[in-house]
Amino acid sequence: MNKPSYVNGEKMTLSRSELRDIVDLALWAGQMLLRCGAESQRVEETVHRLGTGLGCDWIDILVSPNVLIITTTSGEEFRTKVRRVVQMGVDMAVVAAVNDLKFRLEAGELDRFSLRAELERIDNLPQQYNRWLVVGMVGLACASFSRLFDGDWAVFGVTLVAASLAMTVRQELGRRHFNSFLLVIATAFVAGLIASLATVWHLSDQPQTALAASVLLLVPGVPLINAMEDLIKGHMVTGIVRAIVGGLISLSIALGLLLAMSLMGVSGL
Repeated sequence: MNKPSYVNGEKMTLSRSELRDIVDLALWAGQMLLRCGAESQRVEETVHRLGTGLGCDWIDILVSPNVLIITTTSGEEFRTKVRRVVQMGVDMAVVAAVNDLKFRLEAGELDRFSLRAELERIDNLPQQYNRWLVVGMVGLACASFSRLFDGDWAVFGVTLVAASLAMTVRQELGRRHFNSFLLVIATAFVAGLIASLATVWHLSDQPQTALAASVLLLVPGVPLINAMEDLIKGHMVTGIVRAIVGGLISLSIALGLLLAMSLMGVSGL
């Protein structure tokens, strides 16, 4: 385990430059966690253990929906920094990798310099899966849900095509940094247009199942789960904001479907 230096039984005070380096590393780790969908408690715990593991006497963390504020202290020295987290998403591989760093640091495998190298490596991790594999698997997952909803094979096929095309649109708009809510509306609109064909062409006795299943790829599961965890654990502001974001995403899905159904002349789900 990384242990602070002691002189005559007293813990040595870190210099301002060392504290600055530690707060930068802690902010970097916290930023990646918050950006990739970690709940507030995990962000606080990981940042705190990284800071104290690197020799700080204490580290205070304020996690807000899109800002991190960290203060590191050592003796009479302290450093405070603020960092915005602009882009939000979900990447549990990054969350797991950053979370693992605190255990490696406490086991003595990392110091400040190797921790920085590890954070840089994690921050530059390539996508784990080919985009077309993701498109196919998302389409298959939504189509499988249509079968669980008692849809027939015609609904399965329509849902597979609708969800796959919707996921392609979502990826393209995401690469162009569209507003997240407009992205959801556009994706739901495309999924609704294709899924409405089951009704327009009378392909099934339950064509509405395709409409419901084709937009499941947009359901804000992680934000809503994190919202509940934050509220339960006392992170009220972040929890409320995440719940509102989840609700707005749900409304965006509904709006996209409504526009598609109105255009195609389909009524009712």
